[in-house]
Amino acid sequence: MTAAARPAPATRLPLPARERLAAARVLVVGDVMLDRYWFGAVDRISPEAPVPVVRVTREEDRLGGAANVAVNVQSLGARATLLTVVGEDDAARRLEQLLAERHVATALGRDPQLKTIVKLRVIGRSQQLLRVDFENTPQHEVLAQMVSDFAEALPAHDAVVFSDYGKGGLAHIPRMIELARAAGKPVLIDPKGTDYTRYAGATVLTPNRGELALITGPWRGEAELAALADGMRRELGLDALLLTRSEEGMTLFDAHGSHHEAAEAREVFDVTGAGDTVIAALATLVAAGVPLGQAVPWANHAASLVVAKFGTASVSYDEWAA
Repeated sequence: MTAAARPAPATRLPLPARERLAAARVLVVGDVMLDRYWFGAVDRISPEAPVPVVRVTREEDRLGGAANVAVNVQSLGARATLLTVVGEDDAARRLEQLLAERHVATALGRDPQLKTIVKLRVIGRSQQLLRVDFENTPQHEVLAQMVSDFAEALPAHDAVVFSDYGKGGLAHIPRMIELARAAGKPVLIDPKGTDYTRYAGATVLTPNRGELALITGPWRGEAELAALADGMRRELGLDALLLTRSEEGMTLFDAHGSHHEAAEAREVFDVTGAGDTVIAALATLVAAGVPLGQAVPWANHAASLVVAKFGTASVSYDEWAA
């Protein structure tokens, strides 16, 4: 089916009232990271090598990965609980502090051998000059405990988001999807990697163009894309597939066919974390009882707002509703 199979509304339907969203609970599960920024001035080239010397004048820490999804859920108006694994190090303590400041409830597994993920970005003259990553993989025993923690937290929530950054924190995702769907909870997944069979049974996947092409190979035209998306949806038992397409907006593929939302005209400053905002907006609305098809235009709008901000950022309810 083509986009004509589902007529597009002339405008977005009204956003639910703040009070309705405040009653919605979203369980966010996945890989978390600390996004660390060092800002500085670049005045000279190093005499040791042909590289710029950055004189750091300001440092800033932000929540990344699944933690950024949880923060976006919270800022958009719903209540978020973050289930993840961290180390026992300074980065983990800083993550906890930032989550507490944003009033995000947490269920944190502890792995003494894990190096909590830190992505350090060095910024000079408003440009990213360097990124340094610190990470390793969590132990299997700690990840197995996450399943029990997930089952315990599930009944108190209205929707589940899995934020997969390919860092090893979602080794048991098939079982968690099974538990969530058995409990009647919608499951939204931001996928990673080349094995989407582990996401079978989810409500919706939200890959970007590059991520989907890794699975399906390149496509030629919208008709071939629709056929590939429909085949994946049927094979994996998904309700829907939402393809995020950067400057082209996003396209929802479901049993009704396909519907495209064009990107809103806005100056793009930084696309970092835009996918987090999209799935957070979807989950916030779905948890509040809004059908997925009606939630997509609002997710598209939230994405247009966050790309105008620097780095990993969030969108407030007031910004969203304006």
